Amino acid sequence: MKDNWLNKVNWAQDGLVPVVAQEAGSGRVLTVAWMNRQALKRTVQTGEVHYWSRSRRKLWRKGEESGHVQKVKSIRLDCDEDVILVEVEQVGGIACHTGRHSCFFQKLDGGEWVTTDPVLKDPKEIYRT
Repeated sequence: MKDNWLNKVNWAQDGLVPVVAQEAGSGRVLTVAWMNRQALKRTVQTGEVHYWSRSRRKLWRKGEESGHVQKVKSIRLDCDEDVILVEVEQVGGIACHTGRHSCFFQKLDGGEWVTTDPVLKDPKEIYRT
C-alpha cells in the first residue's frame, strides 16, 4: 500500500493529529491521544493502535507495557480531516493508565467533578516500572 493516503490528513504544524479511541460495540470513548504519520502508518500496518507520546516524545504501541492493547476495527477521518476516530476492541477492558475502563471517568455534577467509574486494576500491578 502506498503512503499517499497519509497526505489527506490535515496534520498540525507539530506533525500531530488528535485521535479519539472509541470502543466497538458500546460506542464509549475510551481515550483521546495523538498520532504522527509514523504512528498512523504503523497502526494500519499492524492492526493495533500506536500513538505519539508528547510527554515522552516517542512512538508507543497502546498496551506495550500493560498488555491492554487496542485492536483496530475501523479508522475514520472527520470532515475537516484534522481528527481521527479509531474504533477499537479494548483488550483486557482497561484503556486508562489509572486502571479504569475509560479515561473519561469523571462527570461534572452540580459544579463538582465526581468519579463515576471504579478502578478495575491497581496501576501498580499494571505498570511495574
